[in-house]
Amino acid sequence: MRYQGRITTWKDDQGFGFITPNGGGKEVFIHIKAFTKSKRRPVGNELVTYEVAADAKGKLCAQQVWYVGASSDKPLRITKSVYPVYFAVAFLTLMGIAAALDTLPLFVFVIYCVASLLTFSLYWSDKRAAQNDSQRTPENTLQLLSLIGGWPGGLFAQRIFRHKSTKQSFQLTYWAVVFLNIAMLLVITSSFGRDQLSKLLGI
Repeated sequence: MRYQGRITTWKDDQGFGFITPNGGGKEVFIHIKAFTKSKRRPVGNELVTYEVAADAKGKLCAQQVWYVGASSDKPLRITKSVYPVYFAVAFLTLMGIAAALDTLPLFVFVIYCVASLLTFSLYWSDKRAAQNDSQRTPENTLQLLSLIGGWPGGLFAQRIFRHKSTKQSFQLTYWAVVFLNIAMLLVITSSFGRDQLSKLLGI
């Protein structure tokens, strides 16, 4: 039997929420994997139809969830857009070329690569922690790693794992950090910045 209701609670970072049945009644748990007819991720307040089954603990869960009017739905651009990924690839490629031509200190390029790998792994770890309801990685840690050069890895992780990509407050801070990092890089790679860096490092 299929029911109809509205997604009144949705936690995208954790990939689950709750449906309130039309006409009232007890909320029904819903997991992202229950959406079998659409790749679109919910944001909350969507009208859906669903079937109900009990999990191993006897908790009611929605299954075979369909959006009402799904034929006219469009995917969320914030998680589907690949242009930011192209931007990150182009950025790292240009940095690699600059390092090869000795117009950028090699260690700066290495810092970006290492920080990106670390940031990527922490996003993956935090996504797993969110799904398993275990200890999370603080958002400040992710933003700090982005500031020191790990933002390309963070950008890849956001798109691949669909993690932190729809949380507006996080995204606003994240992109402010990205532009601040690029500004700092431009200062370091300027003739004045390189002279000051050489004096600081004694080289």
